[in-house]
Amino acid sequence: MNARECFVGIDVAKAQVDIAIRPQDESWGTPRDEQSLVALVTRLQELRPTLIVLEATGGLEIPVVATLAAAQLPVVVVNPRQIRDFAKATGRLAKTDRIDAHLLAHFAQAVRPAVRPLPNEDQQTMSALLSRRRQVIEMLVAEKNRRSSARKPVTERIARHIAWLEQELAELDDDLQTAIRQSPLWRETAETLRSTPGIGPVAAMTLVLELPELGRLDRKQIAALVGVAPLNRDSGNLRGKRLVWGGRAHVRASLYMATLSAVRCNSVIRSFYQRLCEAGKAKKVALTACMHKLLIILNAMIRDKTPWREPARVSD
Repeated sequence: MNARECFVGIDVAKAQVDIAIRPQDESWGTPRDEQSLVALVTRLQELRPTLIVLEATGGLEIPVVATLAAAQLPVVVVNPRQIRDFAKATGRLAKTDRIDAHLLAHFAQAVRPAVRPLPNEDQQTMSALLSRRRQVIEMLVAEKNRRSSARKPVTERIARHIAWLEQELAELDDDLQTAIRQSPLWRETAETLRSTPGIGPVAAMTLVLELPELGRLDRKQIAALVGVAPLNRDSGNLRGKRLVWGGRAHVRASLYMATLSAVRCNSVIRSFYQRLCEAGKAKKVALTACMHKLLIILNAMIRDKTPWREPARVSD
């Protein structure tokens, strides 16, 4: 390691931000208000860190990350599961905000995750609306399940709440679609995606807003990012089943629903699915393979800026 290198871990809570630096082994806390964040940026600029790592904390980290990125500091937001796995691997089982900050700094130094461009403000706003849409759908499902076993006075209240949730869902869909239509880049991407049989408005919206890397990464990278790349589980002479896991769960869930539609109406995916089933593959395994194939096709379409073209002869 270069003697000048230093790595910063920042743990973000509601009221306070804890900062740790390696290899200097320094740490301190500061309030999570605007004035304190400006002072933090000034101090970090003096340190000229090699890398700053935070973990995603349900949106609390966004103002901190935005402030650091605006100051051209090398900041990365990582999945909390990566940090927990790293903590277990290094034998750190205790958990406090200060310990977490040191752990993040250690992760930055040992793993050095790549710095990626952060979503702009419009994309963050639309991702928040998309997240709210998922929450509304979850509430709708729960309320409809409750209605089936509720007594009449409660049923009427549930029915009113369901009507309100359905109206809220319709308004969210209108806002999301309007925003996509008003952005030339988003509109072009969404139209290209929707030209593919099986990709509906929700799937296209999710891919546009929550997978901006689509078309910018190669096939292996995009599959790993979404979590549909088969991972080896081999040891010695043992050859375990290939599994998919990790990645962006919301994107993967939307891609799964799109694949269910594609195996019925998309000739390429349907033919691929049928061949896998005829070869003895379990339906779940065949669907996962179809998800992977559909994602690779969509990635190439966005990369080349070409809409779906029905092949004259279906092939792998």
